Amino acid sequence: MKTTATRLAAIALASATILLAAPSFARSADHAGVARTVKTAAGLVRGIAQRDGVQAYLGIPYAKPPVRELRWRAPQPVDAWQGVRNADRFSPLCVQPMRSSLANQYSGAEAISEDCLYLNVWTRPALRKAPVIVYIHGGAFYVGSGSVGIYGGEALAREGAVIVNLNYRVGPLGFLATPELRAESGDGASGNYGLLDQIAALRWVRDNIARFGGDPDNVTIVGQSAGSMSVLALQVSPLAKGLFHKAVGMSGAMIAGPIKLPSRSEAEDAGTRLMAAWKASNLAELRAMPADRLVVPRVPGGPSTGPAIDGHVLPDAIPALFAARRQSDVPLLLGFTRDEALGGMGPVTSLEDYRAKARERFGVQADRFLALYPASNDGQAQEQARMADRDETMVLGMFEWASLQAAHGTAPAYAYQFSRPHHYVAGVRFADLDPARAGAYHTSEVPFWLGTLDAFDRYRPTRAWTPQDRAMSHAMMQTLLAFARTGKPETSGVSWPRFAADRPRLVEFAETAAQQDWPDPHRLAFFKAFHAASPR
Repeated sequence: MKTTATRLAAIALASATILLAAPSFARSADHAGVARTVKTAAGLVRGIAQRDGVQAYLGIPYAKPPVRELRWRAPQPVDAWQGVRNADRFSPLCVQPMRSSLANQYSGAEAISEDCLYLNVWTRPALRKAPVIVYIHGGAFYVGSGSVGIYGGEALAREGAVIVNLNYRVGPLGFLATPELRAESGDGASGNYGLLDQIAALRWVRDNIARFGGDPDNVTIVGQSAGSMSVLALQVSPLAKGLFHKAVGMSGAMIAGPIKLPSRSEAEDAGTRLMAAWKASNLAELRAMPADRLVVPRVPGGPSTGPAIDGHVLPDAIPALFAARRQSDVPLLLGFTRDEALGGMGPVTSLEDYRAKARERFGVQADRFLALYPASNDGQAQEQARMADRDETMVLGMFEWASLQAAHGTAPAYAYQFSRPHHYVAGVRFADLDPARAGAYHTSEVPFWLGTLDAFDRYRPTRAWTPQDRAMSHAMMQTLLAFARTGKPETSGVSWPRFAADRPRLVEFAETAAQQDWPDPHRLAFFKAFHAASPR
């Protein structure tokens, strides 16, 4: 049985190189000049005017730099400044590993710093009380930033929304938990600093976004992968109550199957083991260490960092919080991609290999598994293994999230599946992605939702988008905007069924958008029962 740490490591391998790289900012022909000056609570900011009428405000601080004695503390209010701050470039990434220049989503050289708690805003001068969309990046709580090209907000801002994305602390700087940190915290908790950063950013939105044309009473939080897990955590956190009004989760929920929230004691045990690996005997020594030494060893069974049930940000297990109706009861839009197989059995080479791995993994339940995912040749075995891994690691979690909201809330949940492979330039090669086998891979839907298809070609041509791809992206953007405006994803193109666990339907984005059944609920029930009976 693989641990949550191992599962997150697998997602990190998918996310760290395939999905996440941050562009350094440089003025280009798209930038027409200086944007209007906006007064925030901490001071004046001046952004960049785009030629299409969008104004971008990049690198706005929402908290003090979490350095020295503020390392591993809740984010503190930013100091006010005098004069006008130029918000004309992205901030550094929070401390994290670097990425390959041959990665699928490479976007140029990266600056990295502990001084990284900044956000970015895209708007238009004429907007007033516009819906606000706050995007939370993914990356297995290990990598990622708001400056990733496919997370840009220009296209959605052009369509009439105010878009915000942000950096938050990742890795051990964002989630280390230890008994000493708990003792000094004042709230009986440690870890979850990255989630506290996200909450601080949402408070900044509440207090400032009206000055950028947004409606602080109509905020939609959106996240993918670890960003989706963050959206779920924010939905149940008492500290985020009232800071958002709708939520979108894409392919990530630490709620069922192999990826589960550890307890406070489990998180602190992992943190204590990390301290030993770093040869530190106390918190003062940890705070004196250079940030680049605080690396989590990515080995099977090794210590990990990530969100945990700390008793403060997350006061209880997520299902229990839903059962007690303590979640933010807001409309949900949840989904996954067709081909995101992360972890599970992993790749199989043949029918014989498939059956052997099934028996090794599921034991006495192997015959039931093979009946649910039948295969009679090597090709079928490889396809069924991918579908099983997707159902176990992604589909089950999203189904459980929607089911909990349907059972314990009044606001509706809607669901989608993204099944549209990208179109690639002939002969293009990546260090982390095989275009011939990628299909609708983990994160492949994000540029369609956000209208950022061209971000892949910033440094070299990699995609050969068709007019149909661009039309699908436009339709998905309009769906997201409709949901942000009204809480319903309805557009003229497709009708969305409200989620019901006993008759689950979703909208599939493939060649067209149309209603479909969810993946077989019997398959999901198999994995739910298997993990319920298995140790963590």
